Amino acid sequence: MSNTLGAYIDFIRIRFLTMLAYRVNYYSGILIYTLNIGVYYFTWKAIYGGGGELGGFTASQMTTYLAVSWMARAFYFNNLDREISTDIRDGSIAIQFIRPYNYLMVKMMQGLGEGMFRFMMLMIPGMAIAMLLYPVKLPTAPSAWAGFLVMLFFSFLINSQLNVITGLMAFFVENNEGFMRMKRVVVDLFSGLIIPISLFPSWLSGIMNYLPFQAITYLPGSVFTGRIQGASIWSVLGIQVVWFVILLIPMVWLYRASRRRLFVQGG
Repeated sequence: MSNTLGAYIDFIRIRFLTMLAYRVNYYSGILIYTLNIGVYYFTWKAIYGGGGELGGFTASQMTTYLAVSWMARAFYFNNLDREISTDIRDGSIAIQFIRPYNYLMVKMMQGLGEGMFRFMMLMIPGMAIAMLLYPVKLPTAPSAWAGFLVMLFFSFLINSQLNVITGLMAFFVENNEGFMRMKRVVVDLFSGLIIPISLFPSWLSGIMNYLPFQAITYLPGSVFTGRIQGASIWSVLGIQVVWFVILLIPMVWLYRASRRRLFVQGG
C-alpha cells in the first residue's frame, strides 16, 4: 500500500518537474490571463457606469470575481482529456492498462502536479499583478480564505473528472475532438467564468443548479467576493462534494466499459 501511494506521489512530482522545464510558457500565461481580466474589467466597468448592482454583484465585487475566477482557472485547468484521447488513438493506453497502477489515478495525480505548478507559478504571481492593475479586494474573514482554498481544490477535482470523462469518450467515438472543444466552451460559459450565473435568465440559472458547472467557478468566486459568508460557505462546499461523488459514477463506469472495448489501430 505504501509503495503504491509513493508511486502516485511520484507522478505528481514528475509532472511538476516537467512543467518546471517549460516554465517560460507560463510566464506568457500570466500575461494572457491578466489581459483577459483587463478586457472583462473594462467591459463590466462600462456596463456598471455610475455604480449600482447587477445580479447581486457590486462593481467592486465584480472586479474581484473576475480576477479570482480567471486566476483560479489557471490552477484547475488541465488537458487530461486530450492526453487520454492521445493515449487511446496511438494505442499506448494498452501498455498503461497492464501496468501495476490505476490509469485514472495516474492521470488525476498528473493533473494535480500540473495544478500545483500552475498555482505557484501562474495563479499567485498573476493574482499579485492583477491586484496592482485593477481594484481587487481580498477577503478579510479567515473563513472566506479557508472555504475558498478548499473549494478551489474541489474545483480542480470536478473539472478533472469532466476532462477524464470527455477523454474516455474516445474509446467509443475514436475521434472526440468535437467533444473536447464543446466541453471547454460549456465549462467556461456555464461555470460562471465568462458571465456570473446570477446574471443568466432565471430559467437558465435554475437549470444550472442541477448541473456541476457552477461548482467549478461560480461558487468559489462567490465565497471569495463575500457574497456567500459564514455557515453558507460550508453549504456550497457540500454542493461540490456531492458533485465530486456523483461524477465518480460515470467516470468509473466509462473506465470499466472502455477496458472491455479496447482495440488498437495501427502497427
